[in-house]
Amino acid sequence: MDNDTNTTTTPAVAHDFPGLIRVFTDGRVQRFTGTGVVPPSTTHPVSSKDITLHPHSTLSARLFLPLQQTTTTTNHRNNLPLLVYFHGGGFCASSPFTGNYHNYVTAVVAEAKVVAVSVDYRLAPEHPIPAAYEDSWAALQWVASHRNSTGPEPWLNDYVDFGRVFLAGDSAGANIVHNITMLLGDPAWDIGMDILGVCLVHPYFWGSVRVGSEALDPDRKAVVDRLWPFVCPETPDNDDPRVNQVGEGALSLAGLGCGRVLVCVAEKDVLRDRGWLYYNALSRSGWMGVVEIEETQGEGHAFHLYDLESNKAQDLIKCLADFFNRDPPPSI
Repeated sequence: MDNDTNTTTTPAVAHDFPGLIRVFTDGRVQRFTGTGVVPPSTTHPVSSKDITLHPHSTLSARLFLPLQQTTTTTNHRNNLPLLVYFHGGGFCASSPFTGNYHNYVTAVVAEAKVVAVSVDYRLAPEHPIPAAYEDSWAALQWVASHRNSTGPEPWLNDYVDFGRVFLAGDSAGANIVHNITMLLGDPAWDIGMDILGVCLVHPYFWGSVRVGSEALDPDRKAVVDRLWPFVCPETPDNDDPRVNQVGEGALSLAGLGCGRVLVCVAEKDVLRDRGWLYYNALSRSGWMGVVEIEETQGEGHAFHLYDLESNKAQDLIKCLADFFNRDPPPSI
């Protein structure tokens, strides 16, 4: 009897990013990180809840509210800065609902006394670029719908000072922040809400030409070289202006649509030199805002997510909190 008809063929691996994601030739996706979910919390000092941003879509977010500021302040209405946060994960992993991101954003909210909206955008490869950008832009439009205290979410209507709105993200999330802030610098994309500042933590920027010390770690460089073509097969060039902001064809950084920028890099991160390149290019671009950079010594990419209680992670959180709570610059 012929048993060949009873044999099965194991699908081959089409894409493999160790520790992050693996995709098989039959389309099956296996993620190794960012798949767990923790519930929102109503305990002191930060309350959180999950919401759907648009009733006819799956676009969602986790909201965070610092309880002490809203229960002890006699005139608490509309006096807290707003942080719109975009998580990392290479555009293909993680969410605001993982333990790492929930705990991190909670810590930032507790330290900075801000209201936060942590956005859950669609992931590649099931939803390749530009899905993440489209979802992030839609989320920002939803936030802006509250600027006159008439939006659908009471926490934003009641507690947010829409003169102090910030965007922040790490890794791929920082890439999203840059790209949507560039849109905001174009009057054609006006949403009726100004962005006071943005924080780019260990930003995922790249390019085909090596910079700085990238050549010293060829294995990690090779992995990053493959990432953009994987998440953006439609335009798989590592010099796509969305990932190489200083390459040929990129828009002038002078058009960045905010007043302040904080770039955070880590000494042992393969993306470190791209963060410095961005900082230097923005400084020389003619942009009228203020840019600063902070480097954490002895640490690698997104270290703060995995050792939140460490002194260096706490220093990073305090740095962000200080950035969010400075007095706005005087109007010209």
